[in-house]
Amino acid sequence: MNRTSLAARTTGTLEATRQKETDVTDATNTPPQPDRPVVPTPPAAPSYEGSYPPPPAASQQPAYTPPTYPASAPQGYGQQGYPQGGYGYAAPRPTNVLAIISLISAIAGLSLIPFLGSIAAVITGHMSLKQIERTGENGRGLALGGTIVGWVSLGLWVLGIIIAVLFFIGLAAAGASYGSYPS
Repeated sequence: MNRTSLAARTTGTLEATRQKETDVTDATNTPPQPDRPVVPTPPAAPSYEGSYPPPPAASQQPAYTPPTYPASAPQGYGQQGYPQGGYGYAAPRPTNVLAIISLISAIAGLSLIPFLGSIAAVITGHMSLKQIERTGENGRGLALGGTIVGWVSLGLWVLGIIIAVLFFIGLAAAGASYGSYPS
């Protein structure tokens, strides 16, 4: 037995069953579509009329009155017998200013102020090393860096001056031999 004949027996007639099957499904097994699309109506906006009371008028608010305190407030909040200061970290040691100047002068002696910057770096570097040893300030590495770079820069300048003097002496000696006529 197939489904159609079983359904026809239960409802009564075969034609009524076939009519229902063609109305509900077709070859693609999709329900029939209406001619115009059905647009659902949006829900109505909710009413907020009775939700909140109206705001109070400005004249209904009482004026501000500062709080009153008793004549003698209890003294000494905190634990008695212990110092009030906390156990925080110690303040960091300051960096020696001459050490910073020494390093900046050494860098300037290499590029911007060639000879004078190197001399200033060496002098301030040695001064800052003595101050750091005496006071315990930070900046020893800066002072050493400025002093070392200053001395290296001065050494390069002295070496360059020696090479330039020797070059000009050699040039003068060679020029004297070319300027004389053989006899």
